[in-house]
Amino acid sequence: MNYQPPLVLTNTNSHNINASIIWLHGLGADGYDFEPVAQQLLQQPNLSNVRFILPHAPEMAVTRNNGYIMPAWYDVYGITPISKEDETGIKSSQIYIDALIQNELDQGIPSERIVLAGFSQGGAIALYTALRYPQKLAGVLALSTYMPLKQALATEALPANASTPIFMAHGTFDDIISMEMCQISLNLLKNLQYTVSWHEYNMAHSVCAKEIADIRDFLQQILPQD
Repeated sequence: MNYQPPLVLTNTNSHNINASIIWLHGLGADGYDFEPVAQQLLQQPNLSNVRFILPHAPEMAVTRNNGYIMPAWYDVYGITPISKEDETGIKSSQIYIDALIQNELDQGIPSERIVLAGFSQGGAIALYTALRYPQKLAGVLALSTYMPLKQALATEALPANASTPIFMAHGTFDDIISMEMCQISLNLLKNLQYTVSWHEYNMAHSVCAKEIADIRDFLQQILPQD
């Protein structure tokens, strides 16, 4: 896979980066999709010393979209990905996100100060990767998404992130990833004793102002400043 260098954002007034948030976009978008949200969060108290890494998914043919080539973290075969899933593509994206985490570690950011975040397909990769990561992470933002390859989670999850807080949010009018599909993943996580903060919003497959405010509060809790 060919990956373009990610978009990296920091507060221009900060000289002490002490946390990182790797935020994955959805199908057909790119790293610039959540740039406005990241810029907004960088202006918030206790978040000015965070580095945002907004990667770009590689271009690939997406089966569900008649083979149209677009940015995607993995292939999608039908309306309900749970019927058939691109395990190879999902694991390839996991390896890439692991490398982005390693890059932050190499720059001196402790793993427990790194957050994985994502929307839709990006949220699926964030969830999948975080719960299989061998070192403790700060938290996970899973927005309008689901747990891919959910049957394997119980055996593949690593103990380092068994208690890592998960912010999970969904729109009540989402017609791309249904609320039912999301709640199946939510119930799976709860049954496996993960700490999930659940949020519903009156929106479609998108984000809203109230959600961003709740994300801000969550990030301020899991990335406390000295």
